[in-house]
Formats: sequence, structure tokens, C-alpha cells
Amino acid sequence: MASMASDNEKLARARAAVGADYVPDDSEEYMNERQQEYFRMLLLDWKKSIHDAAGQTLQSLQDGPMREPDLNDRASSETDWGIELRTRDRQRKLISKIDAALRRIDQGEYGWCEVSGDPIGLKRLIARPVATMTVEAQEAHERKEKISRDD
Repeated sequence: MASMASDNEKLARARAAVGADYVPDDSEEYMNERQQEYFRMLLLDWKKSIHDAAGQTLQSLQDGPMREPDLNDRASSETDWGIELRTRDRQRKLISKIDAALRRIDQGEYGWCEVSGDPIGLKRLIARPVATMTVEAQEAHERKEKISRDD
């Protein structure tokens, strides 16, 4: 719980540093302090929304039994809950990627490709804030993965 309070404080500081209307621009120096705070805010907001959704799911599970009188309705409800729980599990894994991205911001490594060392690019980071590779490096990685799977 202390981590969430710390995250909330970091989020408030990042929002104050960035301002409400700021969007990173290619005309600025890449990964300047304001851009780093923007991505910190983006990541912390994303993490908070995942935690909020997980809390709502947990509350829904605790609130009511899934005892539908009709077997078809019960099967449908159980399928829906199974999908919901798998989604929450994927999001749980995403939180570790968000935390890793926040660590990279703290270490000054955020926004740089872990393979080539080139800038990942603002558009890619806005679309996928946890990205660790440029589009080209990611495509090469996926091709290698596919080839080794096919062998």
C-alpha cells in the first residue's frame, strides 16, 4: 500500500511538472526532463487504471455469487469471469513492464532502444509507453523468434 501512495505522489509531481496541455514534440531535445515527466505521468496513470480495474473485478467477485438458475446462464457467466480473470492476469504482467519503464526513466535509459541504442521515437512511446526497442529492432526480434519457433 505504501507503493501506491508513493506512486500517487510521483504522479502528482509529474502532472505539476508537465502541465495539462503538454504533448511531447519532435522539435524538442529528445527525452528532455519534461518529456520524461510526461511519460512518467502516462505510465503512472496507466498503472493506476489497471489497479482500479483489478479492484473493481475483485469487488464484483466478492459481491455476488455466480449462481445462475439456468445451466446455460451459469456457463455463460463462468465464461465471462474466466475471460475477465485472464485479462486481469495479462494486466498484472503489464504492471511489471510499467515498473521496469519507470525504473528506466529514473536511470535515464528510457526512450532508447535496448538493442541498438537508438531513440525509440516519441510516436512509438506514446502508443506503447513500455516499448524497449525501435520498430526495426522489434521486427527483427520477432522474425528471429518466428524462425526459432519454426525449427
